[in-house]
Amino acid sequence: MRAGVFDSGVGGLTVLKSIKEHRLFSDIVYFGDTARVPYGVKDKNTIIRYSLEALEFFKNFDIDILIAACNSVSAYAIEELRHNAPFRVSGVIEPGVLALKNRAPHKDVSILILGTRATIASGKYETLLRREGFTDITSVSPSLFVPIVEEGLFEGAVLETTMHHYFRHLSPPDFIILGCTHFPLIADAISRYFPDAVLIHSGEAIVEHLQNTYRFDQQFDKTEIKLFASENPEHLKKTAALWLGETPQSNEIFQ
Repeated sequence: MRAGVFDSGVGGLTVLKSIKEHRLFSDIVYFGDTARVPYGVKDKNTIIRYSLEALEFFKNFDIDILIAACNSVSAYAIEELRHNAPFRVSGVIEPGVLALKNRAPHKDVSILILGTRATIASGKYETLLRREGFTDITSVSPSLFVPIVEEGLFEGAVLETTMHHYFRHLSPPDFIILGCTHFPLIADAISRYFPDAVLIHSGEAIVEHLQNTYRFDQQFDKTEIKLFASENPEHLKKTAALWLGETPQSNEIFQ
């Protein structure tokens, strides 16, 4: 099987890493729309338009499923993608809610949702969580996290100060949904701020969802990865080398 992974920037590499480690696909095509990141500050119609433009890119490849790793895309454009795609399309919000449901010991746990402005404004996570019976839910949009991650600042004073800015008035939660694919790249720092919280992120959740939804006849010893960026492909390559633990060949990076 072959997969496409679409994100607004480098954050979707966290999803790519998880599905690669589980050896679900023989080939993965990744596209980061780095020229227009972040999507989370844009309006619904713009997010849908950008998503459909990315879909046209993926139609050039023989893939079996497209994973919309961007939570803002999953919140606003997933149905349009499914309607227009010649292959299966999966978002990350429903899998994230399912992953939390499977891990929560009871419905009274406190949940902190971290997402972009667009994702939080959609109310998608909160609606699905309340449908499952969860009530103690707090949603926060730490918008500065995305540019910080895009700058590669996964540790240090800038990140620590920004976390304090967003988190200082919050009670420690039991669970934190990392509702943006950029946020797992700073998961260690978030865990140090909230050491007792269980973190749920899109990569782990989507793997669980894929394994429960689709039949995988085999695991692949090697996954061929092609990385594409709409701008600054060298930055995507550098982040991929850091996050995936390997350096892709230069001819796998296209602008």
